[in-house]
Amino acid sequence: MNADLDRATHKAMRRLIPFLLLMYVLAFLDRANIGFAQQAFQLDAGLSNAAYALGAGIFFIGYALFEIPSNLLMHRVGARVWMCRIMVTWGLVSLAMFAVRGETAFYSLRFLLGVAEAGFFPGVIYFLSQWFPAQARTRALGLFYFGAPLAFIVGGPLSGVLLDMQGVGGLHGWQWMFIVEGALASMVGAWAFWYLDNRPEDAQWLDAAERDALAEAMRTEESRKLSHGPKGALAALTNPRVLFLSTIYFAIQMSVYGVVFFLPSQVAALLGTTVGTEVGLVTSIPWLCALVAVYLLPRFAARSAHTAVIAAVTLVASAIGMAMSVASSSPLISLFALCLAAAGFIAVQPLFWSFPTAYLGGIAAAGGLALINSLGSLGGFVAPNIRTFAESTFDSPRAGLYLLAGTTLLGAFLFLGLRERTVPVTPVESR
Repeated sequence: MNADLDRATHKAMRRLIPFLLLMYVLAFLDRANIGFAQQAFQLDAGLSNAAYALGAGIFFIGYALFEIPSNLLMHRVGARVWMCRIMVTWGLVSLAMFAVRGETAFYSLRFLLGVAEAGFFPGVIYFLSQWFPAQARTRALGLFYFGAPLAFIVGGPLSGVLLDMQGVGGLHGWQWMFIVEGALASMVGAWAFWYLDNRPEDAQWLDAAERDALAEAMRTEESRKLSHGPKGALAALTNPRVLFLSTIYFAIQMSVYGVVFFLPSQVAALLGTTVGTEVGLVTSIPWLCALVAVYLLPRFAARSAHTAVIAAVTLVASAIGMAMSVASSSPLISLFALCLAAAGFIAVQPLFWSFPTAYLGGIAAAGGLALINSLGSLGGFVAPNIRTFAESTFDSPRAGLYLLAGTTLLGAFLFLGLRERTVPVTPVESR
């Protein structure tokens, strides 16, 4: 990096990543907070275990259907307008969950939440690919992925406290949880319109030399990607490499949501209590471990020529943790295993995204990244339903996680098909 580009990248990291982190925390919290409300919410809304699993997963149907058009629209209108629209609408739908009574309302709002949020995550990945050169992008992705564990480190206790507000204002605790967390998302969405800049050329917080250096670096990288990758959105959607990457991401998301939607109730069972403040605090422990892993692993991988192997080993560790968490009769060992599982399936994701962002450019990146996230995120629909199905079929509370540990191992094996990034990445220097 030359000096101007180095300073521009540092400034972009300091300005953009914290705000994107806040957005991701709220996104992850609003899609997964249903797990904290599971017991009381099911009882008050009159939902069976199967109905809960279907509703938890149906979010991803709406999400998958509208991912690609949403990301293509963001490519056209820019991040500041489109991120504002996404966050404001998903916050309002999440807030409306406080009024759910019965299966139909539950399914409808979870589907609409997916539609509203569609395009957020691939939009952020695409946005980062427009702001950070390859040699800094893996680190930026790793920092952005702090959002998932932070959502539970902060959101777990927050959700627990809100659930304990039972009866305040004549509302159930779970109603307060949806109201407060949904309203926060909408407010941050409105803030995004004034805070984000679409491209480095628009950034008045960079001086002219820094702005020119960063813009030129991104144009050079874009030209290189377009010289070897698919040239348009349709070509990206049918590209074999993009479809292969989608399969790997599907396996990763199976791991994530096979654990996330049931983690509070699993921890509550380990503690022999109900979901509340205590469970919220203990549930944050695996995410603290994930936070450490997602900080260290991308930095290590950025200096290595074996990113795919590192990612595969990480997923193997996650699979072992998932299986151990239900195989052991010791609450302490089970909690340690959940830490291993969460650290693995969170930390592997910035490594994964370094592959498609090095391969796709232009509108092909907007469409291809959305397709990968769209097809991959269907794992979030399949995972809770297949876990519930396995537990019911085999009459065992362990069967679901054993099955999901197996799909995680499959994802680890598939990673070995990605020998290297398509565009070589210069190792990130120590900061």
